[in-house]
Amino acid sequence: MEHLYPVFISLAGKRCLVVGGGKVAQRKIGTLLDYNAQVLVVSPEATDRIGHWAVWELITWKPRRFQPSDLDEVGMVFIATGNNMINNEIAVLCRERGILVNAVDDPDNCDFYVPAIMRRDSLCIAISTEGKSPLLAAKLRYEMEKMIPAEYGDWVEILGRLREEIKQSDLDIGQRQQLFTDLVYSDILDLLIQGRKQEAEERISSCMSCLRG
Repeated sequence: MEHLYPVFISLAGKRCLVVGGGKVAQRKIGTLLDYNAQVLVVSPEATDRIGHWAVWELITWKPRRFQPSDLDEVGMVFIATGNNMINNEIAVLCRERGILVNAVDDPDNCDFYVPAIMRRDSLCIAISTEGKSPLLAAKLRYEMEKMIPAEYGDWVEILGRLREEIKQSDLDIGQRQQLFTDLVYSDILDLLIQGRKQEAEERISSCMSCLRG
């Protein structure tokens, strides 16, 4: 069985097309805006919120039916028409041009699926069933949200800063790896979760003492 390749990509400044103007399209557009994509919407009609986004110039909305020229300079396409025939017509054009396409609830016309996301700042866990059961993916996300508190995000940000400090040090590769390991497998995260921030800072200073003197 052929499985999908999981990947995280930056959409900042990337031109994405959404075909459709209903509630499902609205959710897709909202997510794309969260990731700073340049969004073009093509649909004869649209929800009030989509209309407001267009008025506020957060998106470009063309109030008409899809035309092949809408694919010009587009890097990714989301189809939310609810019509498999239209989905297929657009998907064929996208594939001819090498444009990645996703059609909502229409796996045959998808090159990729949008996973269920559990995010804690820079910590992001994506769950996918490769289109077989989005509801199960959502259930797993809900369960993980209960298991992974917000402090994980704080800890990732701290680790990111410490990593840069370690990379700029005079330690050799083995020493750096050991320091990374000591930090990640320490009890600092537990202290953050318990609200013992002062103790967490002291533990960090202790781990980093070989650099800071």
